[in-house]
Amino acid sequence: MSIVVLRGGMLSVLQDRGRKGYQKVGMLVNGAMDEEALRLGNILTGNEQQEAGLEITMLGPVLKFSQETLIALTGADMDPRIDGRAVPMWRPVLVRAGAVLRFGHSLSGCRSYLCVSGGYDVPSVMGSKSTYLQAHIGGYQGRALVQGDVLSLGRMSDQGRRIVKTLHDTGGIQTSDWYVEAAHRLYDEVAAPVRLTAGLQYSCFTEDSLQRLVSEPFRITVHSDRMGYRLEGCQLRLKKPLEMISEAAVQGTIQVPADGNPIILMADRQSTAGYPKIGQVIMADMSRLAQYRPGDWVRFAAVTIAQAEALFLEREQYIRNIAVSVQYRLA
Repeated sequence: MSIVVLRGGMLSVLQDRGRKGYQKVGMLVNGAMDEEALRLGNILTGNEQQEAGLEITMLGPVLKFSQETLIALTGADMDPRIDGRAVPMWRPVLVRAGAVLRFGHSLSGCRSYLCVSGGYDVPSVMGSKSTYLQAHIGGYQGRALVQGDVLSLGRMSDQGRRIVKTLHDTGGIQTSDWYVEAAHRLYDEVAAPVRLTAGLQYSCFTEDSLQRLVSEPFRITVHSDRMGYRLEGCQLRLKKPLEMISEAAVQGTIQVPADGNPIILMADRQSTAGYPKIGQVIMADMSRLAQYRPGDWVRFAAVTIAQAEALFLEREQYIRNIAVSVQYRLA
């Protein structure tokens, strides 16, 4: 089983839940920007939640399937179509042999995920199939897809085959009449604040900066990428110059370089960072943040660590409930 790439798209890369446990030797975590969309896509195709999916950014690829394949599309809506027919998202879909799946520009959100039952048959590097673009390792030959690439697929899982038995023809596309909704259903609600807790150097910033952090919007610049979102707006200032020893970098950290324009560290963040950290985006909001595009405005709202933990557990419970619900439908 394989997928032939007829067009690579803007940035189409394989990502799973990340390369964990190697930051101490300088290895990046990588992984899906919208981890929640990836996990739900894998549930819908009968995979383990950590299986890799194809992360598609802004402008999608054109893909041809060599054999019948069970897929699920989650994340941003990029107007996916097969033979001119719209492919429904957030549900399992059986793609026929020879079918050509075309993506367009993102209609909402920034990143879409294509999960296939059985996963993508690529080597695992340090326990992960995620693509580390700067080092050219992982994923498909360590790079984004280009025309002519052939992605080998794994064997459809037993649960995937059970899902296929529940599907029915809906006007030329075989799919389910049930679907899931993302817990962060906010791709069209980017005005909702992204929640954060205080960073390690929060108290080193001026009171004016701390107030403006949660009262004024910031624009995501065109210089943003999988490594970090660069923001512009009001400049955040320290009370006095601060000499720092580099510390471990984590996803969602908001660090502030000397120019006062904050940077949010994302999936391809470096392993250490030496700029003062004013805030920490909560994990429950990172998937939603991953769907913001350059030019979008982001607002922040402060929460306590206890609230952040409760929101994280709420999200995890939601995903567990989805997995159980799918199992129930297949019983």
